[in-house]
Amino acid sequence: MAGEADDLKNKITVGVCVMEKKASSAPMLEILERLEAFGEFEILYFGDKVILEEPIERWPICECLIAFHSTGYPLQRAEAYAALRKPFLVNELGQQRLLHDRRKVYEQLEMFGIPVPRYALVNRDYPNQELDYFIEEEDFVEVHGNRFWKPFVEKPVDGDNHSIMIYYPSSAGGGMKELFRKVGNRSSEFHPEVRRVRREGSYVYEEFMPTGGTDVKVYTVGPEYAHAEARKSPVVDGVVMRNPDGKEVRYPVLLTPTEKQMAREVCIAFRQAVCGFDLLRCEGRSYVCDVNGWSFVKNSYKYYDDAACVLRKMFLDAKAPHLSSTIPPILPWKVNEPVQQSEGLTRQGSGIIGTFGQSEELRCVIAIVRHGDRTPKQKVKLKVTEEKLLNLMLKYNGGRPRAETKLKSAVQLQDLLDATRILVPRSRPGRESDSEAEDIEHAEKLRQVKAVLEEGGHFSGIYRKVQLKPLKWVKVPKANGEGEEERPTEALMVLKYGGVLTHAGRKQAEELGRYFRNNMYPGEGTGLLRLHSTYRHDLKIYSSDEGRVQMSAAAFAKGLLDLEGQLTPILVSLVSKDSSMLDGLDNASIEIKEAKARLNEIITSGMKSVHSSCPEKPWMVDGSGLPANASELLPKLVNLTKKVTEQVRCLAMDEDEELVETSSYEVIPPYDQAKALGKTNIDVDRIAAGLPCGSEGFLLMFARWRKLERDLYNERKGRFDITQIPDVYDSCKYDLLHNAHLNLEGLDELFKVAQLLADGVIPNEYGINPRQKLKIGSKIARRLMGKILIDLRNTREEAISVAELKCNQDILNTGKEDGDYLLKSQSKTESSRRTSFTSEMSMDQDEDDDKEIKYRLDPKYANVKTPERHVRTRLYFTSESHIHSLMNVLRYCNLDESLQGENSLVCDNALDRLHRTKELDYMSYIVLRLFENTEVAFEDPTRFRVEMTFSRGADLSPLERNDSEAASLHQEHTLPIMGPERLQEVGSCLTLEMMEKMVRPFAMPAEDFPPPTIPQGFTGYFSKSAAVLERLVNLWPFHKHGNTNGTNSPKSPRNLPESC
Repeated sequence: MAGEADDLKNKITVGVCVMEKKASSAPMLEILERLEAFGEFEILYFGDKVILEEPIERWPICECLIAFHSTGYPLQRAEAYAALRKPFLVNELGQQRLLHDRRKVYEQLEMFGIPVPRYALVNRDYPNQELDYFIEEEDFVEVHGNRFWKPFVEKPVDGDNHSIMIYYPSSAGGGMKELFRKVGNRSSEFHPEVRRVRREGSYVYEEFMPTGGTDVKVYTVGPEYAHAEARKSPVVDGVVMRNPDGKEVRYPVLLTPTEKQMAREVCIAFRQAVCGFDLLRCEGRSYVCDVNGWSFVKNSYKYYDDAACVLRKMFLDAKAPHLSSTIPPILPWKVNEPVQQSEGLTRQGSGIIGTFGQSEELRCVIAIVRHGDRTPKQKVKLKVTEEKLLNLMLKYNGGRPRAETKLKSAVQLQDLLDATRILVPRSRPGRESDSEAEDIEHAEKLRQVKAVLEEGGHFSGIYRKVQLKPLKWVKVPKANGEGEEERPTEALMVLKYGGVLTHAGRKQAEELGRYFRNNMYPGEGTGLLRLHSTYRHDLKIYSSDEGRVQMSAAAFAKGLLDLEGQLTPILVSLVSKDSSMLDGLDNASIEIKEAKARLNEIITSGMKSVHSSCPEKPWMVDGSGLPANASELLPKLVNLTKKVTEQVRCLAMDEDEELVETSSYEVIPPYDQAKALGKTNIDVDRIAAGLPCGSEGFLLMFARWRKLERDLYNERKGRFDITQIPDVYDSCKYDLLHNAHLNLEGLDELFKVAQLLADGVIPNEYGINPRQKLKIGSKIARRLMGKILIDLRNTREEAISVAELKCNQDILNTGKEDGDYLLKSQSKTESSRRTSFTSEMSMDQDEDDDKEIKYRLDPKYANVKTPERHVRTRLYFTSESHIHSLMNVLRYCNLDESLQGENSLVCDNALDRLHRTKELDYMSYIVLRLFENTEVAFEDPTRFRVEMTFSRGADLSPLERNDSEAASLHQEHTLPIMGPERLQEVGSCLTLEMMEKMVRPFAMPAEDFPPPTIPQGFTGYFSKSAAVLERLVNLWPFHKHGNTNGTNSPKSPRNLPESC
């Protein structure tokens, strides 16, 4: 008994002065029990009654104190106790006051040089106080001249108020997402109608940091230890991912050396040894956006072990430095420790295409995808002389009479609508007057402009834009009488609209995303979702500038990652725009014009000889795919177009008369979310009422068909315009799918004729024969092809780097018998890699570029079977032109003079199928998958092989049948997406080395890419192979004087620039 009393007397007393709810939490109990198990500490629990009611003089006396603020905690009393008894404080008490004010948190972080997002403060003394330094416009706020474009974040200055708002730009559909503390399975809600910021209090405004849908929480235990976990960000869809036990799924991740230093600085800055903070990883850099104070990791026995060991050392150093703080070889609590169960996701999918050998691993998935089903693209041109419209042009071009104006924002388009409503006549000119034909046409076009601007009830810059170009000017006296000035008297108005992603397009994109998730990745347990959540899936999504393409990318991402909710937050968080890579035909405009001229010559002359010169390879002849009777089909196409147009005209006249009788030119209708983002479902009421699908009225439907009728055939000149054939086909296909309920007579027949012609015209617009297709394709897709090669190259470099490290580790574990051989092998491998694909200069150009950081799972803490497995995914969403161009490069690259004698990358069987496929429809795609055979030597070309597949996208054939499937598709207004088809023979092996050799002449060289820049929106996780070494580093404890910039890391191959 006396011995036990002496032991107790010699123990260090640790006081737990926190609210009982916190003291009894599972992590606190786990860690304190471990501390007690060392036998060196006595734990004293104060309890709520003592903390809240007893005088501080009667509180238990202790040598070390754990005390931190939570709801209802008397911080002032705790401070007085600490001043009286002077215990060693794990977390200093006075500094905890800073954590309740976000302004002070950011100020403290900046004082210590810790990176924070760009921010500005708006301080109000009372609700709704007007501030002269605060300006709010449609797509930005400005604070003291510091402008924050949407998306931006709005945080209350009160650190205990967790109602944080993110405001989205009108170009992405607008709206606001509110983030809040988890309620059930939700952590955020999207409010599409909210566009104005709050004014009832003081707020921090900060730049939105796209993090790729993943947040990182860091937990320190003293300045020398940090543990980090990744979770799905509430910004994306607000659904909390939980395991079967109902706990939020989080995965431990490795911190970079820079982030470890940031963790140390946060500890020191706030004098909080045990501290949690939020880390944003964006554009290759890391930022601290919130500091929470005392926080423990949940459900990690390894972390509990580490935390107990670190706290033990902390207490011994402070109160018994003479005692050894060396950790015993066997921790005293290790007996009968419960085994952690493997975590699974409750919403998951997995599947495999084909079979994969044990030695072959998927390393990279690259997909180039066309957008989903859309409304027809439209354009209205009219010359305007009305003063209201000319003044509007001057208002938005800075008063410059010869400068053109682009109107795209909601405010600008509302101004134009107001002016147009006044100018549009209340009755149709010509019915009751003798107006001239030009005046009638002008009034009709103004009416069309008004209808377009009123369509859908919401202005979205994604889908509507107006150009005003001055054409004529006069000189007029200045208003002040001093001299003269120019005034425009006539301008050309060009209104572009349509091309909106339909409900069918959104559904197609989501379904394709789900298909990729379930079938493109060889399964490991919960498949892609688990890979993505554990930082083993490096995902980046790119889109062109077109709204339908952006929204297709967002809908695809929703299906791929099993997200929920609206597309706007997903678009802003996960999709990057890169118009230079995925937009435009300017580089090949001359060649395309030549191809169209030759195509016109073949069709209008009725040439038939082009079809008989090469029966074995029909795709090699000029005009391949054109119907032999194309010249005879043209008049039929014109007559059937007139027939359909006349029917729509009658429907439009009836609608217009109703509008004239009922319209009071009221203000614009309420905001329509479905219009902004592409409808989520069919408007059954409109269809039941016999109206066109979507938001298109009969007036706009008639304008669409009338323009096609006029442009297709010039009666005065007796000339066909074959460039209008794709547009006629486009409109036919749209109305056949979405407006079949209107029962337009002759539409079916028109569609068949238009399809025959379009199947020949569309592929030949990108080259009349394979050599011209290759030339045009290489010009349009040159940048994209270069980026794809960079993706493949970087994947190979990373895979070999990981394999070498693993090999090194195995040798370290088994001895040094083969050390000399390994060094020679590595040297040879490195040499061979340096000579392929690109120059020495491009290999070396940004060794220390901090945008190339690779974020990794921490294998020590994660319960994952294959922590070294890593898959790179690059998704490129674009238009039909880029899909055709890329396919033409892949199948005809062997025709280049430098590659004479090489076979095509695409086998003859696939070339024949492509020839017969003709149309690459909505959601068509090309997929390249890179596999690594880990059983062959690094320098063996067969170590890396490329598999190419394609899909022709939406399949029209079911509509041509009269079965139940056709009826269902008609009812849903959608079409199935065809599965992937091989471009290579089964069993063939296309090595990455051969792939590079064949397409390199048509790809932008790596050294020609500009320095890494960050496209708008999410840019994902950046890679530097040296950081792969982090997987082998022991995280605890990270050393005070250790290397923090990674310069002493072992040699690793240098990756090519990856700004995308």
